[in-house]
Amino acid sequence: MSKPIVAIVGRPNVGKSTLFNALAGDKISIVKDTPGVTRDRIYAECTWLDHHFTLIDTGGIEPDSKDVILSQMREQAQIAIDTADVIIFLVDVRQGLVDADAKVADMLRRSKKPVLLAVNKVDSFQKFMADTYEFYNLGIGDPVPVSAASMLGLGDMLDELVKYFPKDSEDGAEDERPRIAIVGKPNVGKSSIINKLVGENRVIVSDIAGTTRDAVDTDIVWDGREYVMIDTAGLRRKSKIKEELERYSIIRTVSAVERADVVLVVIDAEAGVTDQDTKIAGIAHERGKGVVLVVNKWDAIEKDDKTIYRFTEKIREQFAYMSYAEIVFVSAKTGLRLGKLFETVDMVIQNQNHRVATGVLNEIMTEAVAMKQPPSDKGKRLKLYYITQVSVKPPTFVIFVNDKELMHFSYTRYIENQIRNAFGFKGTCLRFIIRERKDKE
Repeated sequence: MSKPIVAIVGRPNVGKSTLFNALAGDKISIVKDTPGVTRDRIYAECTWLDHHFTLIDTGGIEPDSKDVILSQMREQAQIAIDTADVIIFLVDVRQGLVDADAKVADMLRRSKKPVLLAVNKVDSFQKFMADTYEFYNLGIGDPVPVSAASMLGLGDMLDELVKYFPKDSEDGAEDERPRIAIVGKPNVGKSSIINKLVGENRVIVSDIAGTTRDAVDTDIVWDGREYVMIDTAGLRRKSKIKEELERYSIIRTVSAVERADVVLVVIDAEAGVTDQDTKIAGIAHERGKGVVLVVNKWDAIEKDDKTIYRFTEKIREQFAYMSYAEIVFVSAKTGLRLGKLFETVDMVIQNQNHRVATGVLNEIMTEAVAMKQPPSDKGKRLKLYYITQVSVKPPTFVIFVNDKELMHFSYTRYIENQIRNAFGFKGTCLRFIIRERKDKE
């Protein structure tokens, strides 16, 4: 079941980023030194009570003139409408109700998406309550007073927000088909790959970057098995500003990845690997999805007998943080190795759902510890007591140790490699949770 996506929309300076940071807390810096993982604080994982959701800040560049502000807000609202399950529409109690708010409210109302109206900068409920009621005029429900800066009213707002989340039981059950997201920079051939697989021009393709319209789900049957392809379609319109374009495509990617089991990161063989490729792949990696790196336009490359090895080595270097990812060289134009794509996806899905018996895991761990002594610090040595797998998609393991501080990243990586040597787990990341247990012996 994918996590709901919540987007914050609002005029410049109403406090979108302040609210975003208040809700995201310090969870945003989970990604320490992973190269290629986006540091733009566009999205964050949030938890309220037992609800997990992805929060998106549609923020962006703040223009000068009134009409630019409006067109920018429309664009933001459109991103939110396209990608979010629930929208937080943020307004400013001090500036009061302005024309731009009303215009965006109209768009949001027509979208039929659930909208929560939050009135920001209410530092004192007594003082600003009457001003808050003015926003009833927008006609999109009850205004909820908050102060993002003083962290007031956020709990009440989140209580309201989670009421809009889809109920797990309704849509989690019936669709068992593997969901595959196709992501990548504009023009790497995402749509062409889908068209070739579907065998008809279902997705509009032209040579202008960003011509695909909306995220389209395409049903594909391959070898008697059904799949759902999620295309993170390009951009709706030409954006003048590069950062905005990139922000938009990152938001689209996050929402597609969120819904997928396996993510195909399409790379242009002619252009080679770019920073944006590693950034996009990083999103899938952070979310623990199965990953296949698909090198498209392979037919266009001059080859000798070493080309594929050299290219593979280069990719491995640039995606060092996800050495588990599978690599497939294809050509959407000629159909080269597209069948191999499905074999690989099936294998990755199997690995994502693979469970290892606790007894076997502990044998592997004991052997690993015997081969390479755990680190020690100031005379205290790390002890590993017990390991067990607690979940799948991605496979997640808990290791009980005597002292969490001693369990260095590198030793966790070593244990991971031993588990991979035994079981493969190709195409999926593995998660490790380190728990402390005081020495009982």
